[in-house]
Amino acid sequence: MGLFDIFSKDKKESLDKGLDKTRTSIFSRLSKAVAGKSKVDSLVLDELEEILISSDVGVNTTIKIIERLEERVARDKYMGTEDLNRILKEEIMALLAENKGSQFSEIIEGDHSGPYVIMVVGVNGVGKTTTIGKLAHRFKTAGKKVVVGAADTFRAAAVDQITIWSTRAGVPIVSQGMGTDPASVAYETMEYAVKNEVDVVIVDTAGRLHNKVSLMNELGKIKRVMQKVIPGAPHEILLILDGSTGQNAFEQAKQFTTTTEVNALAITKLDGTAKGGVVLGVSDQFNIPVKYIGVGEKMEDLQIFDREAFVQTLFKE
Repeated sequence: MGLFDIFSKDKKESLDKGLDKTRTSIFSRLSKAVAGKSKVDSLVLDELEEILISSDVGVNTTIKIIERLEERVARDKYMGTEDLNRILKEEIMALLAENKGSQFSEIIEGDHSGPYVIMVVGVNGVGKTTTIGKLAHRFKTAGKKVVVGAADTFRAAAVDQITIWSTRAGVPIVSQGMGTDPASVAYETMEYAVKNEVDVVIVDTAGRLHNKVSLMNELGKIKRVMQKVIPGAPHEILLILDGSTGQNAFEQAKQFTTTTEVNALAITKLDGTAKGGVVLGVSDQFNIPVKYIGVGEKMEDLQIFDREAFVQTLFKE
């Protein structure tokens, strides 16, 4: 079984339920915007622009979508409002298809020897710990040996929380307790991984962004000690963003991507918000793939981001 084959078992119902609030918000407002109108005109497009921005798609991405619709209206001469949902879905799909950064690439599959190391970053409260637990569970379910490193030693409850989630996932954890050197924990975790022939290593880091210089220095030190044991580590720096925070998620992405070499994103808590459009905006604006989305509390509710399934579900009537 491939490392990510297990993700294919995610049910569409979970994604459908997780995006319900966003879908309801968009469609209810879209229905009002086209009420009594027979064709898509400048007024309808102005309303649509406001709907997309308020759904946290982001200004830049919204402008791209509106410009595409304007070109299509001009080309087709007449576009009925009954076709708007279908055409909007098509244009968003086309936009995301052009953005190579939003495509999921199974970089673990193929010729990779030794442990695959994931370093997880993100501010406190975004669901970092639960995402690590869910990832560990999924990898283990896929038949892989997993270990978690508790290198967030700054916050009092962090080590306890990651220990609880590791236990739930049924995977071992390397921990030295609160207040210890995060790099020392990372080093010990790498040694454990090599000694025990682990497939996947997930290392937690401190969730703070109040001092970018200190954060950069700390993450840099962690990466250096990892590479002493496993050359090339970490292979993935996964930034966790809270989808319910809307535009704040964009700002966090900007801060972290300028501070460290983030090459994967996970967007959590989409089931509890009407701001699911943030996934489209982040996918479009950052040259980093959205690899995972969280659409519920259960272990299985962390899904690989499939842009086609996401857009189809978001605009399902």
